[in-house]
Amino acid sequence: MNIIVPMAGMGKRMRPHTLTVPKPLIPVAGKSIVQRLVEDLAKVCTEKVDEIAFVIGDFGKEVEKELIAIAESIGAKGKIFYQTEALGTGHAIYCAKECLKGNVIVAFADTLFRATFKLDSAADGIIWVHSVADPSAYGVVKLDANNHITDFVEKPKTFVSDLAIIGIYYVKDGDQLKHEIQHIIDNDLRENGEYQLTNALEALKQKGLKFSPGKVDEWLDCGNKNATVNANQRELEFHKGSKELKGNFKNENSIVIEPCYIADGVELVNSVVGPHVSIGENTKISNSVISNSIVQKNTKINQSNIKNSMVGNFVEINGKSRELSIGDYNTEN
Repeated sequence: MNIIVPMAGMGKRMRPHTLTVPKPLIPVAGKSIVQRLVEDLAKVCTEKVDEIAFVIGDFGKEVEKELIAIAESIGAKGKIFYQTEALGTGHAIYCAKECLKGNVIVAFADTLFRATFKLDSAADGIIWVHSVADPSAYGVVKLDANNHITDFVEKPKTFVSDLAIIGIYYVKDGDQLKHEIQHIIDNDLRENGEYQLTNALEALKQKGLKFSPGKVDEWLDCGNKNATVNANQRELEFHKGSKELKGNFKNENSIVIEPCYIADGVELVNSVVGPHVSIGENTKISNSVISNSIVQKNTKINQSNIKNSMVGNFVEINGKSRELSIGDYNTEN
């Protein structure tokens, strides 16, 4: 089994946080989004994951080392590929064409999920879906009486299905998918100026491949600040009581309301933290109240009341009482 993770996007909806850190490396409950995604995919696989291909932009060698380490943490070999132009989902996957062989999962790195099913690797293809209240905002799938996908419909104006595609796909034969994407690129078959994965999947379906839905129990989109704060909350609830949520931190006359993630080197002084707060390494919080927020590494917060917020690395906050979204290396007084 190979996994391809396209993640070269600029993450504009997550600014200012993505000005210094690629969106998939933003932490949620103490681990990066992409690490949690890879771990969750490995859990639903019934066979060993051999290779994980990360398709990135110019993120730098430190990011590449981190991604390789994520792959190695689940016993897989990590590989780095580059997408230098935003030419669509199909093009992003084709950048890792040497990994398009055998059983392949494609997973876009801004989504997390909860699922109780195990991947049926004998199926021609599986598309992860989740029931949504407003299908008009998503790409959805239509099913026949045999639970096979008959149509992909992008943002339907009238109701056709409530099963939204969450951005994770499985194909039994990666070489077939590679051939269809190559055909689209070679013949410059663009949709809205880009080479789309769904067009390649439609071509495979027209040639007789049967795609089934993989219905997930919960879908956590990490596309913007509010969605990521919500994902942090849900991950903390899911891992509540786990030893991985607590590091070696100093607590001086402070209250921690679970569930929270508190990393090594954190100092809590005369503060109330939680519920649903994640705090990165070497951050100090003094005389403050913080709830439902992500606070990253090496940050100092004093005399503040913060909720529903994202705070970056190396930030200083004094005397604030509101919802915040602050990127790295900023000061708020």
